[in-house]
Amino acid sequence: MTMKLAAFGAALLATTALTTASASAETLRWARASEALTLDPHSQNEGPTTTLLHQIYEPLIVRNHRGEMEPALALSWEPSASDPNVWVFQLREGVTFHGGESFDAEDVVFSLNRARTETSNFKELLTGVTEVRAAGPYTVEVVTNGPNPLLPNNLTNIMMMDAGWTTDNGSAEVQDYAAGEDTFAARNANGTGPFVLQSREADVRTVMTQNANYWGIGTFPMDVTELVFTPIQNPATRVAALLTGEVDFIQDVPVQDLQRVSDADGIGLATAPQNRVIFFGMNVGDADLTLDNVEGANPLADVRVRQAIDIAVNREAIQQVVMRGQSAPAGVISPPPVNGWTAELDQYPAYDVAAARALMAEAGYADGFSIQLDCPNDRYINDEAICQAAVGMLAQIGITVNLSALPRAQHFPLIANLQTDFYLLGWGVPTYDAEYIFNFLYHTLGDGRGSWNGTRYSNPEMDAMIQSLTSNTDLAARNQTIADLFAMAEEELIYIPIHNQVLNWGVSDAWSTDVDADDSVKFKYFDMN
Repeated sequence: MTMKLAAFGAALLATTALTTASASAETLRWARASEALTLDPHSQNEGPTTTLLHQIYEPLIVRNHRGEMEPALALSWEPSASDPNVWVFQLREGVTFHGGESFDAEDVVFSLNRARTETSNFKELLTGVTEVRAAGPYTVEVVTNGPNPLLPNNLTNIMMMDAGWTTDNGSAEVQDYAAGEDTFAARNANGTGPFVLQSREADVRTVMTQNANYWGIGTFPMDVTELVFTPIQNPATRVAALLTGEVDFIQDVPVQDLQRVSDADGIGLATAPQNRVIFFGMNVGDADLTLDNVEGANPLADVRVRQAIDIAVNREAIQQVVMRGQSAPAGVISPPPVNGWTAELDQYPAYDVAAARALMAEAGYADGFSIQLDCPNDRYINDEAICQAAVGMLAQIGITVNLSALPRAQHFPLIANLQTDFYLLGWGVPTYDAEYIFNFLYHTLGDGRGSWNGTRYSNPEMDAMIQSLTSNTDLAARNQTIADLFAMAEEELIYIPIHNQVLNWGVSDAWSTDVDADDSVKFKYFDMN
């Protein structure tokens, strides 16, 4: 059974039901290419990590399969009637953590303040927050430095922890993942979510069982009583596990196996546009690069070289050959449903080797140069193959690319620690607003912003404009600022957009669910047939 949502844009927020047939087992065996990097819910703002943690922990507000915000641990949220700089959250009462501790306002204050700290990968989402305070046992007030209309959007992946459990186990501080730190909270979990962690062997197997005291029983299907997660990096092995019934659900069906899975008996296949864009980042800020053969200069600092790379990458060839049609070539590092995206922005330049060579010569690199490209090999669809294709394309304009492909657990720290000059990255936007893109990827690194800006790019004017998005309540003026930022970003070209990724899920006919465009599976929604 194959289902397709081919159009990008508004279709990205649509859901596709995987209607399936009968089953008896209540254990659901789940596999995907990537393992969670950590169990510390405030350490890594990264898709597979957040997806696993959504089964165990919960935020105040969550997005459903349609991309709509709905109550989780907060029943309501609204600006204070007396102070426009304060958001008031009324919490769900009677909720307990898996360890039996009661959930209340003090846990929210603790969790949001923890997520604001330097080693948290979620701090950019809370940069406008000046204070978090309990106004009662189940009332929390979040104070911001000016009216902040985007605050609720920014909370959908920030999980709530029990203050006592976290502190008592020496984990009050967020794990510094980029520095290789290990903590109790990175290996253990105590949330309020639908599943309780039973055992975990990183990179091998994680077992969770249904939370018998979950507040959502009776609200959600909750047909999964045991959830077994196994990361399977090898695509052929992952598909074989689905086809032979060793696993019931895989998130990332390889593009080369889509037809095979579609034709298989007892398997459902869903294909939908994903809220994620894939791109190359470049070190444009350093005076000299460490991973090239040009002494005393940075070729990537010359916009003509970046323009040459932009038009030397054949996006349509990548779409047809590498992705087998399962991508949409992109001209901007924003997925279509994000506020600020336009079809005009997403126009990508024509592939033109001759013009690229001319730009290289004009920049003084007629004979080219060599550089290292750092690429993950287990995070995005055909990520290493995309990089391999780029190696051949850039060779045509004299750029010799040495490809280094590593698991994402080693790749992402290269970006965080500014140890890469040229790299592949993918970006989803869970807030559905362009501020998320600019805050993490364009803002100068430091002061709680720019944590994924590995380009060393710094523009004070752009920084000020990005910061203004947090508190600008004039929608027209705010959208104009976003448009201006995208215009500046297009001119600077510190990132080379490749394509918008397409989502492919495979599921046994024993189960049915809806496709989530964010690829953030929530197993409490799964129905057993």
